[in-house]
Amino acid sequence: MYAYISGQLTFKCPTYVVLDAGGVGYHINISLNTYSVLADRTSCKLFTWLHVKEDAHTLYGFSDEGERKLFLHLVSVSGIGPNTGRMILSSITPVEIQDAIIRGDIPLIQKIKGIGPKSAQRMILELQDKLKKEGPGSLITIPHHHTAKDEALSALVMLGFAKNVAEKALDQALRGVKENLTVEKLIKTALNIL
Repeated sequence: MYAYISGQLTFKCPTYVVLDAGGVGYHINISLNTYSVLADRTSCKLFTWLHVKEDAHTLYGFSDEGERKLFLHLVSVSGIGPNTGRMILSSITPVEIQDAIIRGDIPLIQKIKGIGPKSAQRMILELQDKLKKEGPGSLITIPHHHTAKDEALSALVMLGFAKNVAEKALDQALRGVKENLTVEKLIKTALNIL
């Protein structure tokens, strides 16, 4: 529902922040990873996810899109809720979590508070193929769009194509082309290749 909230930090602690955006104070739960990124900032932009339950609407905030994406993968695993997902992101960095799942490193995952052997195995079973398909750079935010190729790559990744596969298709689409293609033409050509 909310993609991000940008505003002034009126309160910050290791578990949540209060972000003033347009005169409204949003209570947003965060991980230690996001807390460390915020450091001494007085304003910020947090990528958010709204968890709706019968008795509560809870906002979770992340320092970048990659962390939010990994969090959404984690909470999609049976038996892992938002608080456990936040605990996982607070225990080790998102890149370390992704690597551990891809490698099937059960002992490292089990070191996280609240994750036992069955939960660790379930995480690996349900997420390993998804994270392998996305590739190791999926948690890194795509740089600001400077060229038509960058914008086309961003669009293809948003459509669900793996970043490395989309890059190859775009490179193939650009081979032998003498004129500058618009973003739309570039995406259409790449989609025909994919």
